[in-house]
This record gives sequence, structure tokens and C-alpha cells, in this order.
Amino acid sequence: MTPTLVRQHVSHADSAPRVDPSARARDWSEIQERMLVPLYEAVYDRLEVGPATRLLGLRCGSGLALLMAAARGAAVTGVDSVPERLALARERLLPGKPSGGAHGSGRPGTHARTAARLVDGSPADAADAAGAETDPYTLVTVFEPIGGLAGDSEGLGELLAGALPSAARGAAVVLAGWGPPERCATSSVLRVAGKLADPLRGGRGWRPARRDDLEEVAGRAGLKPDGSGRVACPFGYAGPDSAVRGLLSTGLFDAAIAATDAKQVDKELTEALHPYRRPDGTVWMPNVFRYLVARVP
Repeated sequence: MTPTLVRQHVSHADSAPRVDPSARARDWSEIQERMLVPLYEAVYDRLEVGPATRLLGLRCGSGLALLMAAARGAAVTGVDSVPERLALARERLLPGKPSGGAHGSGRPGTHARTAARLVDGSPADAADAAGAETDPYTLVTVFEPIGGLAGDSEGLGELLAGALPSAARGAAVVLAGWGPPERCATSSVLRVAGKLADPLRGGRGWRPARRDDLEEVAGRAGLKPDGSGRVACPFGYAGPDSAVRGLLSTGLFDAAIAATDAKQVDKELTEALHPYRRPDGTVWMPNVFRYLVARVP
């Protein structure tokens, strides 16, 4: 749920909740990120990602989607501005490489980490890191879903604008979003964020995803829509504690924590999860996510 499932959504720095960023990133990597694997697989299958693919992953998080593309033989570049998540991506894609800055590929490892590059910063930084390499990207992805919080697509247009000059004409650009609320059980849990967030302090509450959210972003970026799809991405957890940690790792509840406190949010999240607990103690929430494929003109 970068992935939106991944940004800091409190607009004022002094209102940001005090969290351990390394622990938050680890919870994302170990608990939450895998929930979107069906989305990654559906997109890669549809676009036939393979050795001919040069992929630029924006807001790449801890790199699971990049790793899956690299396993198909794609050359991957990941860009993110959250250093703790990027450090985990380096562990996955560039084992043995020093942390910090941008890193090129080394000898492929056991997971076929072919031509992997990770950049802490912006798409412009990724272009600088490429150096003399001039081959354009054939696929640009933003797998961090929008449609979970009011205004969560802000900044996405600028992010795409910085990336598109490095993409080939006709390259695919993939955007992701939450599906209709009636098909996303987690929507009822996200309402906790909206209920507790304080708009007067810059908090952003939950809002239902709109049908044309992704098309609007693509249109503002000058992209041409070229098809879309829906993918079932159920959220399954070992228990309520794991579910709370995973959901908090998305950043979608940060405004609520800033407006109240972490204990209050934990309590209300746990209560909201109660209808989705199974007799064996696990938590299961069916969800549908949507993706849009657009093309660089």
C-alpha cells in the first residue's frame, strides 16, 4: 500500500511522528511490500519484461519489484529519496557494494541481478549516474499506489517530468492505484487515518480512489493511455500485531499519529482489523489494485 504506500504524508516537518526510520523500512520490506507482488507480476507479464527491458523504477522502495524484473533479465535502475528503504534495496540487488550514493552493476549474483543501479535522489540524479550510458529506458514504473489519501498524487507529475527525458519514444509508463473502495477491504481500515488526522496541522485524510485518478496523472504528464488492468492483491498477515506494523510502515497513518499519538492509532487500527481476523488468528483483507499503462509520445 511507494506502493501511497510509501511517502511521508505529513506536510509540516515539526508535525511528523517520531519513528525509527530503519525499523519502519524493515517492516515495509519484511511485511508489507510483498502484498503487491501480484501487481508487479501482472505488469511484467503484460509488458513482457525480459532481457530487452531497461527499467526505471521511481519510488522503488526496498527494491522487491526491481529484483523481480532483474530476475527476468531486465537492466534495472531504482530511484528513491528514502535512504533507509534504499539501503535495503542495495542489500537485495547489490550485495557486497558499499552503501550511499549511486551504484552500478557488478557481477550478477544468485538472483540474476543484471545491470542494477540504485540512486538516492531524483530521476535527474539517475541520469547523472548513468554517465556515458545513453540507451533510453523502455519502461518506467511508479508502483506506489495513489488513491489512499487526499492529495497523494501531488508531486507525481514532477517526478514523471524528470524521468521522461530519459525514456525512449513509445516507452511504457506504469502507474498504480487503489481499486474501488467496495473491492478493497483495507479501505475501511484506512478510514482510521482520516478520522484521526488533523487537517489544521496539515494532516491528509482517507479518500476513496476515483476511477480516473491514474488517467488524470498521465494526462498532466503528457502521456498517452494504452490500456489498464485490475489485480487482486490481498493483504495477509500472521496476526494483528504484524498487520499493524505492516500498515504503519506505509506512511499512510503518519498524519494520524502526529495528530494524536502512536498508542491511540495502534489501538484504533487493531479494532478496525477485528472483522478481518480469522479463527486461527491471521488477518486477511481482500483488495483490488488498478494499474495504467501509458506511452511516451
